[in-house]
Amino acid sequence: MAAKPFIKWVGGKTQLLSELRHHYPNTFTKYCEPFVGGGAVLFDVLQQPNPPHEILINDINSELINLYQNIKNTPDNLINRLYELQEEYQITVPEARKELYLAKRASYNQFILENVRDKNLEKAALFIYLNKTCFNGLYRVNKKGLFNVPFNNATNPLLCDENNIRECSRLLQNVQMHVGDYSYCREFIDKNTFVYIDPPYRPLTATSSFTSYSENEFSDTQQIQLGNFVTEMANKGAHIVVSNSDPRNANTEDNFFDNLYANFHIERVHASRMVNSNARKRGPINELIISNIVSIF
Repeated sequence: MAAKPFIKWVGGKTQLLSELRHHYPNTFTKYCEPFVGGGAVLFDVLQQPNPPHEILINDINSELINLYQNIKNTPDNLINRLYELQEEYQITVPEARKELYLAKRASYNQFILENVRDKNLEKAALFIYLNKTCFNGLYRVNKKGLFNVPFNNATNPLLCDENNIRECSRLLQNVQMHVGDYSYCREFIDKNTFVYIDPPYRPLTATSSFTSYSENEFSDTQQIQLGNFVTEMANKGAHIVVSNSDPRNANTEDNFFDNLYANFHIERVHASRMVNSNARKRGPINELIISNIVSIF
């Protein structure tokens, strides 16, 4: 079976894979994702006919990387726990499921505060549980780093996709994982590396920044710093692809990324915005694919 992301992630790239594949280099032996998120591109790259030999994924969200590590290293235990959580959810009457959800969310946040290693498996299972039962699969935290997304009233969520978890685990066996700032990847990246960079998107308006994946914000200053990092890695000879929002969706004269990445190829592609609480405001918008690789189509 083909592996797919094991969580829903706002800004996930599953819908854009056909566009992004046009920018994959013909040959590469190393792959790096400094902002791994849901991993749609990661799993696509790992299932290519000639996958890379060395892979590094990174994310500032330590709970996300903990989940990846548990899927890689302890899939059987994770699957067993997810089946228990799934059964508990299914036998709970619909009227009591919100209370159950809030109790699980509170437990998850308590484990984050305690930061005890022997709770890592339970945190990983609760990460998936909350992802499948919270509003729109959103991962949002407050300034203390605690998860605060409301319940979604799901009728029959698939909390344990056993076959996919096992296939993802198999693919992740050769993947290095790290928690921290994207700059950690600097030493790994060289001329043989394909680097896919999918940072927190620049908000289209002052009020559209709906999510925070960690307690740290990603400002325009940090976007500029990232642009400098991308240029530095491109100068090493690495093959770079960057995704971000298109400011021209909101202001046709906003050339923030056109100026920041003036020395790169910039392509505008259609994507669907799925996080707006008003379903009528979800729909096609442009996103940017920024690359030093000329599209093969």
